Amino acid sequence: MSEQPRRPAKPYRRPKKDPVRMLAFEALRAVDERDAYANLVLPPLLRKARQDESFQARDAALATELVYGTLRRQGTYDAIIAACVDRPLREVDPPVLDVLSLGAHQLLGTRIPTHAAVSASVELARVVLGDGRAKFVNAVLRKIAAHDLDGWLERVAPPYEEDAEDHLAVVHSHPRWVVSALWDALGGGRAGIEDLLEADNERPEVTLVARPGRATTEELLAAVGEDSALPGRWSPYAVRLAEGGEPGALEAVREGRAGVQDEGSQLVALALAGVPVEGRDERWLDGCAGPGGKAALLGALAAQRGASLLASEKQPHRARLVERALAGNPGPYQVIAADGTRPPWRPGSFDRVLMDVPCTGLGALRRRPEARWRRRPEDLDGFAPLQRALLREALSAVRVGGVVGYATCSPHLAETRVVVDDVLRGRGGAEPAKAELIDARPYLPGVPALGDGPDVQLWPHLHGTDAMYLALLRRTG
Repeated sequence: MSEQPRRPAKPYRRPKKDPVRMLAFEALRAVDERDAYANLVLPPLLRKARQDESFQARDAALATELVYGTLRRQGTYDAIIAACVDRPLREVDPPVLDVLSLGAHQLLGTRIPTHAAVSASVELARVVLGDGRAKFVNAVLRKIAAHDLDGWLERVAPPYEEDAEDHLAVVHSHPRWVVSALWDALGGGRAGIEDLLEADNERPEVTLVARPGRATTEELLAAVGEDSALPGRWSPYAVRLAEGGEPGALEAVREGRAGVQDEGSQLVALALAGVPVEGRDERWLDGCAGPGGKAALLGALAAQRGASLLASEKQPHRARLVERALAGNPGPYQVIAADGTRPPWRPGSFDRVLMDVPCTGLGALRRRPEARWRRRPEDLDGFAPLQRALLREALSAVRVGGVVGYATCSPHLAETRVVVDDVLRGRGGAEPAKAELIDARPYLPGVPALGDGPDVQLWPHLHGTDAMYLALLRRTG
């Protein structure tokens, strides 16, 4: 019996490089390998890609969505991928896991057709991982494609009734300890915390600030166009850009007369400037000024009243960013590199002091989604002594009758009310601060849902801002 002739082997086809998915993969690797932040890594990658005329605006939009969507939903996708592989996730090489996560997001978080999402991800795997591991990627993604996101969540998330925090952590892609901390700070039942976690996973608006005396919201709205911008919700100096708006294209931004600044950050500076003080009001201090957004707004407000601003920042490279933000300020100002816990100024030198302290950044998870996976509960122990020391020095720096704004971009109670309470009561061996809390709510006019006071906590789902915290204190002796 004669042998059947063998079919000729298919010629080897080289994988095609998809510039969009290659860019997204490079960004995720930088975030993973170098602890970089996507908002710093992605822009230069996009600028480089745009040098190729074939790379269109829609390609940039897709690359941005792939990067941020994958990072925001990393916890959920990890749980789904874990259900589709035969080994612990820690044993999957990180580059392979990045390709799988990108593929999972295309399958479960976008409208990209299933066959296109799988084939594009496998092609990416062939380019960056090799043909062997691309077969593994193909097998896993085909398993993921068997269900939609809701179907997978029913399979991998524990029931809410059995473990509420773990359920929310998987469904809304936050570490369990972050869910617990946010829920403690927010209070209330299930609806509120789910709204907050969902807001953390939404792409935030780009918000501009028209620096008083240097630009106006009318100018910015006219420059952007009515169809592409809206006035701010709460700040009289805010302008919100529509999706895809390019702040750098605006003349006022290029000249430093306007800048990119979250509305919550603007409100903190405006509240500090709005508190009445008796007597002189000539010297203002921003004690943790980097990278300079609040300093630039405070400097503009101070200039309108004939006051001067001292902007202090410990890190020299961040102090240079503050100098850039304040360049052209119409009033007197000075930028120095100094440690706010060992300041060079004399006690009682200032009439107003802002101390926006370093923190875990849990209030800005919309903008830095990778931060939720990097932070650990023990990080709070590292920030706690610094936050208390900075607040004590701020109260020392202000004169009797002057006002201090203690601010932080975290709603965690250990970084907000507990810090203020400890400093006022002298816990931890320090003397009680000679200061009293001021009700901050009247100095955020028109802003709803500010709680019982006297401090205020802003929320993404209630105010459309980062979760900024503010306590206003007046020195009494």
